[in-house]
Amino acid sequence: MAVTSTQTSNGGVANIKVGRYISSSTAAAFKITTGFKPRYVKVVNLNASGYVQEEWFEGMSDDTAFKSGIDGAQSVISSLGITVAEDGFTVGLDTDINVVSEQLSWIAIG
Repeated sequence: MAVTSTQTSNGGVANIKVGRYISSSTAAAFKITTGFKPRYVKVVNLNASGYVQEEWFEGMSDDTAFKSGIDGAQSVISSLGITVAEDGFTVGLDTDINVVSEQLSWIAIG
């Protein structure tokens, strides 16, 4: 049995930002500026029917995410997910996550 494992280090320094986002206007993709390129992003909508969350891990494609909810449903979405940039990330318009007047909590780790 062959095992392949990879790991990268950032020299012992981690950038971590957390925050909340809520929009009372039309739902649209939005950018969060963190000041660093995240290696992991998690966005949670606690106001949806219980909760729904998206996670993006370093190495995943742009506009994708691992999505899960309180109902136990899990999927990898290939559009309307999370896109990482050099200074933050964009949350796409997935209608389970990005909902007008519902608060999102997020964490980005670089």
